[in-house]
Amino acid sequence: MLDWFTKLEAGSELPSDAASELQEQGFVVLPDQIPSDRMELLTSAYTAAVASAPGDDIRIGTTTTRVSDFVNRGAEFDAIYILPALVEACCRVIGRPFKLSSLHARTVRPGSAAQELHLDVRRDSADWPLLAFILMIDAFRPDNGATRFLPGSHRWDAHVSGLPVDEGGQVLACGQAGSLLVFNGSTWHGHSANRSSSARRSLQGAFIPRDGRAGTDFGARMTPDTRARLGPLARYVLAL
Repeated sequence: MLDWFTKLEAGSELPSDAASELQEQGFVVLPDQIPSDRMELLTSAYTAAVASAPGDDIRIGTTTTRVSDFVNRGAEFDAIYILPALVEACCRVIGRPFKLSSLHARTVRPGSAAQELHLDVRRDSADWPLLAFILMIDAFRPDNGATRFLPGSHRWDAHVSGLPVDEGGQVLACGQAGSLLVFNGSTWHGHSANRSSSARRSLQGAFIPRDGRAGTDFGARMTPDTRARLGPLARYVLAL
């Protein structure tokens, strides 16, 4: 049986400077992960998938709207969670065999206030370490709700669990459509205010240790069409 973790760990698609930034700052933006010609097709597929999603898969929050399980919403999304630089980042942050925990669409609605800073996972969780990612369907800008981070906060004392008293030093993770934001789930973050007149769309997901509890049971939800087209790496990442 192929040792996928060892194979992925030996990859060279994650630039060394990006790997260092992820390690030191807790997040990094990787530009041009999806070429512009493919982004047109991906954006169209995204729009159609969100519009046709059943009500049980839609969650409307205070500032954002989510649509779950983009593993099963079309072949256009199959390459997202196995991007070479992304799975290499998983090896660096998680450090042992991992699996996809979630993959969903998320829209920050126009006029939304900034999200409270938060962690994606506590260090005492079975799902730690967690590697999260956001594919920018729309450009992330200072005016439309780009994700904000407290650089280096993934290195803070393990007992810090409440909202930081001093939120100074925040950095916005901006980029063009097709860029991939990758971050350590222990880094304090949250979307900024969307002061624009348009929604800011993205695909978001997370990887956790292979023995953790996934947010979405992809095996149980797997459609025959999806299962038939999955390659060996996707099957490994989905823990099938």
